Amino acid sequence: MNGFDSRLGVGGGGIKEEEHPYDVAPCSSLAVYSTLNFGAAGTIWGLSYAPQDARLTGINRAGFVAKQVAKSTFQCALIGGVCAATHCGIKRYRRKDDWVNGLVSGVVTGVAFATVSRSWRQLIPTVCLVSALRIAR
Repeated sequence: MNGFDSRLGVGGGGIKEEEHPYDVAPCSSLAVYSTLNFGAAGTIWGLSYAPQDARLTGINRAGFVAKQVAKSTFQCALIGGVCAATHCGIKRYRRKDDWVNGLVSGVVTGVAFATVSRSWRQLIPTVCLVSALRIAR
């Protein structure tokens, strides 16, 4: 009992190096996890900026805020899910974890976001931002 078992945090056998959960979990689980996390972030973002944009009062203001929150939630969830699923799928297909996976997932995510938001002006900045974030990971 002179080693340290990292799973239990107590003395035990020798030090065991475990695989990272992202390497063992199915791509669908990672996509759902990212979709939920980014969707929650989108909800928080929508709740913080939508009331500032609303120049209405009463029930009209509440409807506008709800619509903006839903739109923000959907867009952020889409970005998280598509990016995670694409990155994981490419990594499993190529059997490599390098910058190419991040670049391709960034391009696919940017195109998906531009398609949903119908703002082709945002295509290049979104592709660059998501690709840079995935590569820097």
